[in-house]
Amino acid sequence: MAAGYLDILRARHAARLLTGTLVGRLPNGTAHIAIVLFTRAEGGSYTLAGALAAVYGLATAVGQPLLGRAVDLYGQPRVQLPAAVLSALGMALLAVAGFGSLPVAYAAVVVAGVFTPPLEGGLRALWPSVLGSEDRVHRAYAMDAVAQEVMFTIGPLLVTLLVSLWSPAAALLVINAIGVLGALSVVLSEPSRTWRSAPREAHWLGALRSRGLLALLGSFFFVGMALGSITVAGVAYADDHGRESVYGWLMAALGLGALIGGAVYGARQWSGPPERRLRVIVALLALGYLPLMLTPGVVAMTVLAAVAGVFLAPAIACSFIVVDRHAPRGTVTEAFSWLVTTFGVGAAAGTAVAGPAVELGGTAWSFAVAGAGGVAALIVLLSTGRVLAVPGHRAVAVRGPGDDRDDAVEPGVSQGRQA
Repeated sequence: MAAGYLDILRARHAARLLTGTLVGRLPNGTAHIAIVLFTRAEGGSYTLAGALAAVYGLATAVGQPLLGRAVDLYGQPRVQLPAAVLSALGMALLAVAGFGSLPVAYAAVVVAGVFTPPLEGGLRALWPSVLGSEDRVHRAYAMDAVAQEVMFTIGPLLVTLLVSLWSPAAALLVINAIGVLGALSVVLSEPSRTWRSAPREAHWLGALRSRGLLALLGSFFFVGMALGSITVAGVAYADDHGRESVYGWLMAALGLGALIGGAVYGARQWSGPPERRLRVIVALLALGYLPLMLTPGVVAMTVLAAVAGVFLAPAIACSFIVVDRHAPRGTVTEAFSWLVTTFGVGAAAGTAVAGPAVELGGTAWSFAVAGAGGVAALIVLLSTGRVLAVPGHRAVAVRGPGDDRDDAVEPGVSQGRQA
């Protein structure tokens, strides 16, 4: 299992790009948690916490495809680093200003969300020029998903540690300062500086003119909704049990389960269309979310959270391949950014619904939102099977490591078999 991942990490620039991207995405990966904890510490209600997290998610949803398109047009360094700095300044404003003025608080999270750098899509655009073969790129997608779960496992614990050592405001400041350093590491690397997108057809819809991509995004909206609702539901569960640390353990367990599932998924080669495989994975993902509504004791709930996370990373890794197969030529960063956007909108909807659900029906109702989201994601995939069965125009050939880096382009038509 480890040999394939080590082969990728030994490639020149790979470890730096992966680490820098993960560190750079730390603010985005922990923002909902940090915002909820900060709001509660300042005396805000669950509804306000959910609303702020939802606004942040929606702002990220707006910014990601716009910044992704800008990266495709102008390159990574000219977009990623300025965006990271502006996003960090937005969170710093929230931490310093607090809730003395609600409009200022909302404006701060809007700025932080809109300017969240599209590092995730940028990394996936770089893998072909760094790794060369399609099989290695697909394994890198799985490793990418696993590494994200490391971040989602460590991130909540890091936030709660910073909160316990200092304060929720300090957690916001430190996490975002670290994120800027991660983005800086990526954009100063050779692959990022020399990467250029493939030529693209001028079209105002960009990546969204692909029907297959739209179907995938529709499904992953509901996956994001499930994850967003768990963010609020987990806080409510921790409050019910009188210990703030319970929240961090639940989120870490969810990430640990996804890490294990992603590691196993990426360790083997899969045959058959990835679209069909994705339907099976999402069905298992939905099945894992439903038992969370039982809200048993802390130990049992932590185990359920870990089980619920097992199929998350495989679903994400498989979705990367589907995006690659359906994204129009020249839109790779934008297409992957739309996937991030879909998660953002879904998570925003999940947090917005879960907050009132806690106050109206208790913790179990907020976890029911997660179960409903997983089921809805599966229904979308099943109902759009014909659209997803026909891959779109795959972009360009995967370059080998010896090719001209100045011409490094996005993933697309492979030199060998399809995924």
